[in-house]
Amino acid sequence: MTKQSIDKRIELQITDNIAHVRFNRAEKHNALDMPMFYAIRETIKRLQRDRSIRAVIVEGKGEDFCSGLDLKAVMKSAKAPLQLLFKWLPWQANLAQYVSVGWRKIPVPVIMVIHGRCWGGGLQIALGGDFRIAAPDSSIAIMESRWGLIPDMGGTVALKEILNLDVAKELAMTGAIINGEQALGYGLVTHVDEDPYGKALQLAQTICQQSPDAVAATKKLYNKSWWSKPGFALARESYYQIKILLGRNRKIKTYNQLNQDKKPRAFINRQNW
Repeated sequence: MTKQSIDKRIELQITDNIAHVRFNRAEKHNALDMPMFYAIRETIKRLQRDRSIRAVIVEGKGEDFCSGLDLKAVMKSAKAPLQLLFKWLPWQANLAQYVSVGWRKIPVPVIMVIHGRCWGGGLQIALGGDFRIAAPDSSIAIMESRWGLIPDMGGTVALKEILNLDVAKELAMTGAIINGEQALGYGLVTHVDEDPYGKALQLAQTICQQSPDAVAATKKLYNKSWWSKPGFALARESYYQIKILLGRNRKIKTYNQLNQDKKPRAFINRQNW
């Protein structure tokens, strides 16, 4: 087990190859100030480089997952808005967007555990995960319209994959607050559970029984192919499968599947995906 603190805003603990990420600003409802933005970016980059991890669980300490942007803290500096929004090329992610879309580039499943408030920027972050598990009484909202803004932290990438267009527009234009059960009905979350962290851990442990290369390849395949042309999807399927067939983890998984009465063999670190 390893435990780290990143700028006092993030607690990162790795246990049994599962990375546990906790937003550590409970006294401010885990609202996003500049140190929090930088800490999330650093966390994502560390996890991208770690080929031993098998899953990531993200949660917020205290009463809320993340209540959104700490506007007062961010506006204390005239440079902060520029630091959040600056990008070299239009199609690249700026800092504000990276804390959402960056999770998509980690080649393991990222599970967001939602409880309490998950508003505005908090929801944008949650949308970067592969799975979202919410408590029934969670408070979830695309809150930006209440400040005269549009949701611009990268969540649009996921919204177009999981919501009908009219539902996404209604939630964004009204700033409506919905609970976990309603979010499940819309398709905004994957599961609702009275113990969302326990459910997330159970899911992570189940996925950890699979080949880490097959899991990583599946995530990359679906993320890149869900809205691409069919020909590109077919090409990726073939290329990724060849890469998996040549790797050791596929052989380990085959042995474990065929010898379930014996002690399973441990997987090695995944390939670069």
